[in-house]
Amino acid sequence: MLFNSLAFLIFLPIVFILYWFVCNKNYKYQNILLLVASFYFYSCWDFRFLFLLMFSIALDFFSGIQIENSKTKRAATIWLTISIAINLGFLGFFKYYNFFIDNFAELLKGLGFTVNMWTLKVILPVGISFYTFHGLSYVIDVYKKRIPAEKNYVDYAVFVSYFPLLVAGPIERATHLLPQIQRKRSFSYEKAKDGMAQILWGFFKKMVIADNCAPIVNEIFNNAPTESASNLVLGAILFAFQIYGDFSGYSDIALGTSRLFGIELLKNFSYPYFSRDIAEFWRRWHISLSSWFRDYLYIPLGGSKGGLWMKIRNTFIIFLVSGFWHGANWTFIIWGGLNALFFLPLLLAKKNRENLEVVAAGRLIPSLREAFSILLTFVLTCFAWIFFRAESVSSAIQYIKGIFSDSLFAFPTEFRPELLGLIMVMLGMEWLNRTQDFGLRIHKQKPMLQAIVYIAVAYLILNFANFGSNEFIYFQF
Repeated sequence: MLFNSLAFLIFLPIVFILYWFVCNKNYKYQNILLLVASFYFYSCWDFRFLFLLMFSIALDFFSGIQIENSKTKRAATIWLTISIAINLGFLGFFKYYNFFIDNFAELLKGLGFTVNMWTLKVILPVGISFYTFHGLSYVIDVYKKRIPAEKNYVDYAVFVSYFPLLVAGPIERATHLLPQIQRKRSFSYEKAKDGMAQILWGFFKKMVIADNCAPIVNEIFNNAPTESASNLVLGAILFAFQIYGDFSGYSDIALGTSRLFGIELLKNFSYPYFSRDIAEFWRRWHISLSSWFRDYLYIPLGGSKGGLWMKIRNTFIIFLVSGFWHGANWTFIIWGGLNALFFLPLLLAKKNRENLEVVAAGRLIPSLREAFSILLTFVLTCFAWIFFRAESVSSAIQYIKGIFSDSLFAFPTEFRPELLGLIMVMLGMEWLNRTQDFGLRIHKQKPMLQAIVYIAVAYLILNFANFGSNEFIYFQF
């Protein structure tokens, strides 16, 4: 079931009404409803993978209890290892099996051996990368004694499978989400209104921006060898807005939907294209994943402490693993490596924590230095996005080569002025509200102005949205 589908627009009000008008006397009844709704929501893709999700939930629920009840550190470590091994084993099989088999075959071929390797037509269970990381963070936190093991199966199952975040995040932490699940929730009109505004903004970014960029991006990337250099540049820029509108749009819908049920999810995006350097970009892009790798990989490896080579090693490890998390293709690994290269000078110069405040704080217009820094960061990001979008490394290299030709200064034939106008609306709203949680959070404005803005955004959606129920890009991860 897609957020941008008629089925979801029917599903959500039904769950909302049952949640607040039928199950409102006891939060435990609400949790049962959320669990049933979440399992149904997930089964709409492929009911067979619901059993894999249920197994993952049961595994980590049971492992958490065993870790907490272990009499010795060694016994707790064994249970932690079992949980991690099984979780990563399933993730590795479904997501990376063919990648490793194909590359191993290529290696043997390069050494002069001829082999016939078995590959499988493996269907990637939607959301497996996200709910696996939910479970991993939970058992690690129990092992580290950051949280007690959860004894209520329904509460833990809702934490992992809660439908707004199940298939594409944000990647939640038990320390943040479980306490909200375990207490009574009261309906708040202001929270619900805020949630509806964020959902509206998410639909605008997904259906108006991302889904209108997608056909042009697909046309350019699929025909890159014959496209002009100016079209190739346009394709890279539009993909940057496509993936931002797509993924941050999903996150806005997820956070807004959850707010309707009185539950706050972790913020996943914070206007990344207003970043002044790559370090700031990664503090603002897919925040829940970046912080997950920071807490469960980067810091355990030593973080930025230690010597020069340890800093370099840890930086490359976290970016390369982040790239590989996105997909079983060398393009994602190179994308991660490029971001590590862009980040490294800032780390070595100890400037990676400079831009912590909001850009142009208290001012409408950024300074020339800020504007140049934002533009440079965006250019570097777009360059890396080419590898992320390309089907293969050779295609990405050919794409980049094509940019440096005589047609670079020709007018791009794929340019659409109405799309540029819509992108400017998005950027303008988010710039004006960059201190707020999302671009359409105008709750402090006069009610009449709020109504006018909401109606205008709804009008743009109705008139310019692509209503083809296009899947979200991050569903493939």
